[in-house]
Amino acid sequence: MIRSPLRNTAAILAPRLKGFLSQPRCHQSTGDDQKTTARVLNQEIGAGLMIDGYSQAGFRLNNGMSVVGPMAIFPKSVLSWRVRDENDITEDSLSLFYILEPKLDILIIGVGDRGIALKPRVLQYIKNKGLNIEVLPTESACATFNFLNDEKRYVAAALIPPTNIQTHEDELVQDQVRKKSLFIATLEDEIV
Repeated sequence: MIRSPLRNTAAILAPRLKGFLSQPRCHQSTGDDQKTTARVLNQEIGAGLMIDGYSQAGFRLNNGMSVVGPMAIFPKSVLSWRVRDENDITEDSLSLFYILEPKLDILIIGVGDRGIALKPRVLQYIKNKGLNIEVLPTESACATFNFLNDEKRYVAAALIPPTNIQTHEDELVQDQVRKKSLFIATLEDEIV
């Protein structure tokens, strides 16, 4: 199952990014039609790379590319990241991010599942290098990367696919609707 990180983006980001919410994502027209328009971040032209979904195997990007396993993603490029889990995240595995010029505004590390933390010595080492770092579960890290990338921040994310994926009620309903429509389409084919 591939899970869309944008589904709960507002709920995930609102408490963390109160000061960053300078541009509204929905606009209500002032004309007679009173229409509301919304824009989907990862479908905008020139938005750069964004993460459309993730699974236990890897990630799906907005350009149609899939990345198997952990990845390092930047606004315009993506690399395979040679770590297996949070225990492999070391000063060496993060060295790419602090030698870049210009310096990153922020590095987001998606450690996989909730409740996983980096080793304190690794965090201290990165902070000593002058790099702003945010360690999050991968689900939140994907949404945060997309949001900051859309804001044109010089952001990078180092992401490990989660081992446990929570299914939300709306996803279950969508699955049931898809199965029902497939079942109806199959019946119609048999009748014809």
